[in-house]
Amino acid sequence: MSARQDILNPRLDDAARAGWLYYVAGNTQDQIAGKLGVSRQTAQRLVSLAVSEGLIKVRVDHPIANCLDLAARLKSRFALDLVEVVQSDPSSSSTTLGVAQAAAAEIERRLRSAEPLVMAIGTGRTLKAAIEQLPPMDCAHHKVVSLTGNISPDGSAAFYNVIFTMADRIKARSFPMPLPVIASSPGEREMLLGQPMIRTTLALAADANVTFVGIGDLGADAPLYQDGFITEAELKALQKAGAVGEIVGWVFDRDGRLIEGITNDRVASAPIPSREKSLVVALAMGEKKLPGMLAAVNRRLVNGLITDEKSAAALLDQ
Repeated sequence: MSARQDILNPRLDDAARAGWLYYVAGNTQDQIAGKLGVSRQTAQRLVSLAVSEGLIKVRVDHPIANCLDLAARLKSRFALDLVEVVQSDPSSSSTTLGVAQAAAAEIERRLRSAEPLVMAIGTGRTLKAAIEQLPPMDCAHHKVVSLTGNISPDGSAAFYNVIFTMADRIKARSFPMPLPVIASSPGEREMLLGQPMIRTTLALAADANVTFVGIGDLGADAPLYQDGFITEAELKALQKAGAVGEIVGWVFDRDGRLIEGITNDRVASAPIPSREKSLVVALAMGEKKLPGMLAAVNRRLVNGLITDEKSAAALLDQ
């Protein structure tokens, strides 16, 4: 629903008021009913509507001791500059729950800075879920640049490319990469990256102050394969070459080394920004991603990590 439609929807207005009274002001549902002049059942439905429509976002600010301990140990073990570990939900199979919310809070914190910054953004399911958690903001003094192309193999917009969604939410200057994620040949890749507009975007990405990326696995259900960017034959060739993970399309092995040829010579993404000059934060959780996560932190492909406690414990056990 558009912002204009929201404004014209009195039901959402009532839901927002009820949500504020309940979550912020601490009113009971009976008190809300009295203040809004509705029945208790209507007040309950309005509070539920506020949550389901995303009008209310709840964050837990209490530090969880085990998560803090795991974060400190990860930071020390892998010489990382930023680590956040969120609580795991044993009953959930989600690969974004908790991590997406924590990433959204970190991204928002950076965007609240009064000093202009350049933020580079990768792609993926977790990052998309995080961007959808951001509140509307006016960040005209910041620049947001995409590290990867936004065009799928069939010519449509890549579903998990988040640059446009983010720019719409935070009103920042955005710099997309109007390219396919993976070019049809190395020659086409070089030709595309040589365009003046693209060279400007690549230069901006290289100067990013902070970067947020996802880590994709290279198993049978690899996102690159599931989303149609590589073929089954290419996936098997990458697996045979020792691939364990990818960041914005760049595929690497267990030692964090980029796989030569196969698809890496056709990836149209920008290089991952320098970890010596800036902060590069990976968002990842789950057993499938552990090999890629371990390679990324061991090799310092990233110097920041947001994950859950189960994945954090598994990394420390390696």
